[in-house]
Formats: sequence, C-alpha cells, structure tokens
Amino acid sequence: MRPAQRRDDSQGEPGESRKERIDRELMELLNELRVALPGVQFLFAFLLIVPFQQQGTPFTDFQRDVYFVTLLAAAVATGLLIAPAAQHRVLFRQHDKEALLRRSNRSAFLGLTVLAVAIVGAVLLVTDAVFDLTLAWITAVAIAVFLVWWWIAVPLWKRAHNRQDEPLA
Repeated sequence: MRPAQRRDDSQGEPGESRKERIDRELMELLNELRVALPGVQFLFAFLLIVPFQQQGTPFTDFQRDVYFVTLLAAAVATGLLIAPAAQHRVLFRQHDKEALLRRSNRSAFLGLTVLAVAIVGAVLLVTDAVFDLTLAWITAVAIAVFLVWWWIAVPLWKRAHNRQDEPLA
C-alpha cells in the first residue's frame, strides 16, 4: 500500500487514491452503459421502422400519440446513454474526470429513466395494437411498477440501509 495515497475504506478500495477511484468508477460506468446501449438502440431501431411496415389497420390517434412519445423517449435515452462515452472522448486528457464522472452518472440515471418510459410506451403500443386498450394499460402499468421497483426503489432502499461511500455524483 502507498500510505500517501491511502484513503479510508469508506472512500473507495483499500489503498486507492481519489484519482484511482475516479478512474475506476468512470470505467465501471462506461462498462455498465455497454450493457444498456444495445437494448435502447434495438428498441429505437424497431420504433424507426414501425411506420414503414404498417399494413392493415392504421394507427389510432391514441396509438400515434403513444408511438410519438415512445420514439422521442427512445431517442433521448439513446442520446443520454451515449453522452458519457462521447464526453469522455471529447474531453480526453483535460484532467477533469471527476466532473465528467458526475455528469456521466447523472446522464446515465436520466437515460435509464427515459429508457423506462420508452419500454413502457412500447409495451403499451404493441399490446394495444395486438390485444386491446384495457389489457395494454394493465400491462404497461405492471411493467412501469416493475421497472420503478427494480431499477429505482430497491437500489434506493439498499443505499439507505448500507454504509455509503462519499458520493461523487
């Protein structure tokens, strides 16, 4: 261990300096985004081709509105989830990784939140088109509750009941 760089265990890995911690956390965040990006990009691509594959019954006004909100949510989620990698590349060697990590963390959280809106909208749209509006709303609400619970409520509960590191974001 390097005593001059040793931080309290609550501040990161044992023997890890603040700079090393920020570097590690930024790499962890970028790796996590590699998991989310293919899903949002696939959803976005699906939404982009839907109008051109339209055969048979045209969209109702409700379906068109849900489609528009869902398409916009997928586009915004894509932008927010790609933003950390884009900013990292543009700001390469600018020696401000801590600020980059803070922005990237906010961008990733917002991106995942907007992705949840896109997922719920896609479920609402497809279920309404294939089945009926009542089942579509029930299914969309169930998916929304599941995503809010598993993506937000459980982590926040864990955060409130566990020892926390000093927040960087």
